Amino acid sequence: MSKNSRNDISTARSALAQQIVRLTEKQNRLESDIPGLLLFRYEAPTEPISAMYEPSICLVVQGAKRVRLGEEEYVYDANQYLITSVGLPVVASIIMASEEEPLLGLVFKLDLNVVSQLMVDSKLPVSRSPNTGTGMAVSEVSAQLLNNFSHLLDLLDSPEDIPILAPLVQKEILYRLLMEEQGQRIRHIATKGTQGHQIAKAIDWLRVNYVKQLKVDGLAKETGMSISTFHQHFRATTAMSPLQYQKWLRLHEARRLMLVEQQDATTAALQVGYDSPSQFSREYKRQFGAPPLRDIKALHEMGQTEVLSGSA
Repeated sequence: MSKNSRNDISTARSALAQQIVRLTEKQNRLESDIPGLLLFRYEAPTEPISAMYEPSICLVVQGAKRVRLGEEEYVYDANQYLITSVGLPVVASIIMASEEEPLLGLVFKLDLNVVSQLMVDSKLPVSRSPNTGTGMAVSEVSAQLLNNFSHLLDLLDSPEDIPILAPLVQKEILYRLLMEEQGQRIRHIATKGTQGHQIAKAIDWLRVNYVKQLKVDGLAKETGMSISTFHQHFRATTAMSPLQYQKWLRLHEARRLMLVEQQDATTAALQVGYDSPSQFSREYKRQFGAPPLRDIKALHEMGQTEVLSGSA
């Protein structure tokens, strides 16, 4: 990378950081008026937190984060961005932040339908790759991408322009992503008929129907794959089996019901699809390190309702 390129990135990063500082005003998280755009700011490192990451790009312009997907770890700072192409259960933590230099960043959700249409409109070639690895990756950030996000944040100062101009800037961001290093990964998920797209559809089904009894053979049939091929590609994308994925969804929704809606453990267990409260308690302890009552009490004492937060 040339000296001029490094200077361009540094200038763009500094401008974006100043915008986030001004807009967050020491809030940890700000759901912006632009659909799918979240800003975040943290002034101290955090403990590892379980979260569901949506298809998105997560960018930090100051500080650093660590995300664990299965056995894989992804660490990124102001020089990189994290891209997630399907809904993935992760464990995330902020590893570099202070009052003097808080973690500053944003999350921008990817609309794969818009990506598909953009590929058609731009006459971009579809992905024919049989496998692009897990649905998560870290890439170097460019000055162009930083400037695109800065333009998007500019619109927050003129809300009346958001409905017309935000979709145009968002398309520019998506186009930039498609043309950069992770473009192949996004194209693979967004291209109908590919194994990545079929796995993404199976993930969407599980997220809506996690309470139902899981019949893997039926889900595999819907994707047009054999059971063994389906298992292979599902695990390659999510770092877990379909059953493990469903269990994660059930346990985290039960945790949310107890923490936010103050349901008791038995009611929460039944609501998310467990027939046996004792089995629920065992699996809950295995997942979170403590039985339901003790875990929820500890979360309340720490004020950690953000344990259920999304990509940020």
